[in-house]
Amino acid sequence: MKKRIATILTVSMSAMMLMSLGSFAVSAEEADAAEETFVFKHGFDLDYPPYSYIDDNGETTGFDVELAQAVCELYGWEYEAVPFNWDAKDAELNAGSCDCIWSGFTMNGREDDYLWSKPYSDNTQMILVSEDSGIETLADLAGKTVGVQTSTSAYDLLNDEEGQAELCSTFASLEVYETYTIAFTDLKAGAIDALAIDVTSGNFLMSEEEGYKYLDEELGSEQYAIGFRKDDTELCDKINEALDTLSENGTIDEIGKKYPDIYDYLILK
Repeated sequence: MKKRIATILTVSMSAMMLMSLGSFAVSAEEADAAEETFVFKHGFDLDYPPYSYIDDNGETTGFDVELAQAVCELYGWEYEAVPFNWDAKDAELNAGSCDCIWSGFTMNGREDDYLWSKPYSDNTQMILVSEDSGIETLADLAGKTVGVQTSTSAYDLLNDEEGQAELCSTFASLEVYETYTIAFTDLKAGAIDALAIDVTSGNFLMSEEEGYKYLDEELGSEQYAIGFRKDDTELCDKINEALDTLSENGTIDEIGKKYPDIYDYLILK
């Protein structure tokens, strides 16, 4: 009888050990899988529609956001949104808070500052005014108050001696804003006379408002790309490969059609 009980105990303990080992094996596999899942931290301007912004429901959206999410879906990566104020972009990137700056980011004039992806969109800097402002040419901006978003290509152009600094010197003042959304609100209120802005962002802002137009003369033109830390060549190459794939399979075209204000300017679609 004692022998039988001992046998039963031995069998039970063995079974428990096997079950325990089995549970450990599953947990280890799950841990390995979790370690292998790359978390792509997408750094973007929190208020730069239609490329990246937070909508009325508190959701991150925009062309660049959807495209970054499509890249993550292609590779099986986990997507993490890292919104920030635009003038903090370099600090966020250098601190490792994000893997890249991907938010209607101009590569022209910054070629040596970052490792760049291939360009995916063309863009043009324009002056936006009210249709009844009486402003018809760049020369008419003399003595006027002009707004611009900080750390943008339009801002750089207006402060560059080789760009439009001479034109800027004719303004009564250049008002610098944290976002174009705030600047456009001031334009509507008459607090500023004109707004120096990229055409795709201007298109988006004007899509919900009537009575505004661009001047015929351009301030400059540029291309948008994704900026990485200079040593992140592997990640940059992976993103470039993904952009090619998403262009070939029609995903970029599909996403682009949701944003008609920028669709015609897309290089990859």
